[in-house]
Amino acid sequence: MQKHLIVFVRNPVLGTVKTRLAVSIGDEKALEVYKDLIEKCRRECLAVDAKKNLFYSKAILNDAWDNEAFTKYIQNEGDLGDKITAAFREIFKEEGKVVIIGSDCYDLDAKTIEEAFEKLADSDVVIGPANDGGYYLLGTNSFQPELFQNITWSTELVLGETIQQAKFKNLSVSLLKELIDLDTLEDLEESGYNLK
Repeated sequence: MQKHLIVFVRNPVLGTVKTRLAVSIGDEKALEVYKDLIEKCRRECLAVDAKKNLFYSKAILNDAWDNEAFTKYIQNEGDLGDKITAAFREIFKEEGKVVIIGSDCYDLDAKTIEEAFEKLADSDVVIGPANDGGYYLLGTNSFQPELFQNITWSTELVLGETIQQAKFKNLSVSLLKELIDLDTLEDLEESGYNLK
């Protein structure tokens, strides 16, 4: 079965990325951290055996994400649930397993992404929990828009509400290891990221 990887990135513009982190380290340093995050994410994604799809927040860039390796899109309007739903709808035009990741998790590696695809052999849904109550990865074997509805986005409730939505649909869920979403200075210190 074909494997499809969706990657969500923000366009790296000063003052618009890692805004919570910027409160502690300033906008310029926060932008530097985010550029490091997306570069690490790019390298890990290249090592994953899957069709790769990159969704930018604002505009498609001619950047280090190779046009040969990544099919590029712009995220839909709306809240995060709307954006993810639209991305899944687009990629599920082809049969297969679809996994989505963000680019905020420095410790996410190719091995963990591959493990997510493997878990979809036995589960309907796979989720990688983040330390902030959200998730860094979600994968499914079929288009399940309900997983992204009635979710209190950008809160510590996201993971629990998503699992609840899966239960309502009688979908089996597998969890990966918890990883750190880099949103605060404390997160940076706890993760494998080395602040220069």
